[in-house]
Amino acid sequence: MGKVIAIAAQKGGVGKSTTCVNLGIGLARKGKRVLLIDMDPQGNMSSCLGIEEPDSLKVTIVNILEKIMNDEQWEPTEGLMHQVEGVDFLPANIELAGLETTLVNVISRETILREYIDRIRSIYDYVIIDTMPSLGMLTINALVAADSVLIPVEAAYLPIKGLQQLMKTIGRVRRQLNPELQMEGILLTKVDRRTNFAKDIITLLQQAYGERVHIFQNCIPLSVRAAETSAEGKSIFLHDPKGIVAEGYQALAEEVLSRESTQCAKDHSDAL
Repeated sequence: MGKVIAIAAQKGGVGKSTTCVNLGIGLARKGKRVLLIDMDPQGNMSSCLGIEEPDSLKVTIVNILEKIMNDEQWEPTEGLMHQVEGVDFLPANIELAGLETTLVNVISRETILREYIDRIRSIYDYVIIDTMPSLGMLTINALVAADSVLIPVEAAYLPIKGLQQLMKTIGRVRRQLNPELQMEGILLTKVDRRTNFAKDIITLLQQAYGERVHIFQNCIPLSVRAAETSAEGKSIFLHDPKGIVAEGYQALAEEVLSRESTQCAKDHSDAL
């Protein structure tokens, strides 16, 4: 069964969609079968993967979730698109905002996305969900469907201070809806290591969360090249393959794989 990772951040502009795309493609470059799911009405992930007009798409995540809510038949491959760098993805657009309002009145509203993922996850090694920058019903659905949560945080004071509410929400989901949910880790993005301020932020993060949450050793450096990938509709690996951001995301993918391998070995040892 594939591992499901939700990329969550309460604040926008921290590199959430960029991380979703480049981590997914980084894992695909390592030979993994990867599905990316866009759960943000802004459709930023879809745009990063080359969809110029997400609002014009005929089939998105909205259509699939509506069929599940209405007990209609649907095919596991329905709506899936393939990106040239080796990942499949299910796009989203502004219609997803209306679905969030509808979900409020649906029975088992927190588990609609999980029903979809439970049916398709055996096809993939990794399913990565890009969430919206809020803690509404769509984000709750992603957390309920996920095995773990990866939190990208910009190397600045206010985004780190805002982590507390997200951590509380993750804890509540674990207690009430998804007891298997784990913390994949905190990823620092837009890091300028040349400044003492960035070093102070890293230290503050370690002090506040280091004992409870894994903090990825590989940070994503600050670079204008990363911001350009959204407009280009391709990953950093094609846009700037020898740049520091490409190196950062490839190292992140390798660290995720390494942690997964270590956890599998531990689980096997415990079973014996």
